[in-house]
Amino acid sequence: RKITTVDVHAHCAVPAVLDIVKGTALEQPARRQLDGRLGFPVQAERVADMNQDGIDVQVLSINAFWYGAERDLARRIFDLQSVKLAEICKYSPGRFLGYAPVSLQFPELAAEQLEQGMKQLALVGAAIGGSVEGEEIAAPRFDPFWKKAEELQALVFIHPQTAPQSTGIAKRVQGSGALGNVIGNPLETSLALAHLIFQGTLDRFPKVKICAAHGGGFLPSYAARMDHGCSVFPENCKGPALKKKPSE
Repeated sequence: RKITTVDVHAHCAVPAVLDIVKGTALEQPARRQLDGRLGFPVQAERVADMNQDGIDVQVLSINAFWYGAERDLARRIFDLQSVKLAEICKYSPGRFLGYAPVSLQFPELAAEQLEQGMKQLALVGAAIGGSVEGEEIAAPRFDPFWKKAEELQALVFIHPQTAPQSTGIAKRVQGSGALGNVIGNPLETSLALAHLIFQGTLDRFPKVKICAAHGGGFLPSYAARMDHGCSVFPENCKGPALKKKPSE
């Protein structure tokens, strides 16, 4: 029987956002999403590629570049990008879905935006970075977002951003091999997930749905090591509310 194949990690960008961020510190990060790749446009060629690759549905996400924006600018960026994303999803009916590009630096606002995106624009969840301006997404102040995500049963897609800088390994990944991407991206994902476990976020919101890019980073290979670390160093593995083994 035919199995529906869904690509949950499919990038796109909204060129019109440049009009909003022009002249701000966000202009260059926004341009980097567009330059050379035209923002991963959703056009006939993309649908043809999906057909050739056997992909029935793509869930579109925009890599977060707006976490440094103040609240009013963040609202404007979301309002534009979320509406445009919903429009893009209608290009080929049934073939595209989208994640709300929420302003996670303001957790209460991000919760509102997630609800707006899902209930008004038919988006299926939220796309977020693995950290927010150097802050872990497991920090307690982000609980309003996680609470809303659990309440709505939204899929939260975690994708790394500026990983060499956010993980502190920029100097170590210089040279050949594109290591900033090859090692840096899965490392940021691994750190984000590990903190969600050890800081008790997943205990506080046990029904939250998370999909982490790049196979969950290095976490799947090292789940048993996290368990072992807790048995060898129990004083370092108490957490605020760690009720299960990390592997669980």
